[in-house]
Amino acid sequence: MKKFLQEFKDFAMRGNVMDLAVGVIVGGAFSAITTSLINDIIMPFIGIFVSEASFADLSLQIGGAVITYGNFIQAVINFLIMAFVVFCMVKAVNRIARKKEAAPPPPPGPSPEEKLLTEIRDLLKAQQKQ
Repeated sequence: MKKFLQEFKDFAMRGNVMDLAVGVIVGGAFSAITTSLINDIIMPFIGIFVSEASFADLSLQIGGAVITYGNFIQAVINFLIMAFVVFCMVKAVNRIARKKEAAPPPPPGPSPEEKLLTEIRDLLKAQQKQ
């Protein structure tokens, strides 16, 4: 049981899992903002043009069934906005990753022999000045 708990702890504390958890929390909050944007701003504005108080109220009654196609259209618009934002975010992250890959590696430091020769040179210069 201890080994299982240790493995779970190692898994949960890995950087990728923590990043994923933060992403899910931020995504949930962003989803609430997008839903509010759609429900409270965009759809009432569109509702003006379709002569309905709310776009979600658009429905079609067939027999005893009520088909609320306004809700469906609203969900599709919400999805499209979320997909567009995620696409833009992924594109930005990929651009940043490409810039990091394209950056040249830093030049290597001096080798131990070069350090020793530099010290010898500096000592010889100091002796000449005396």
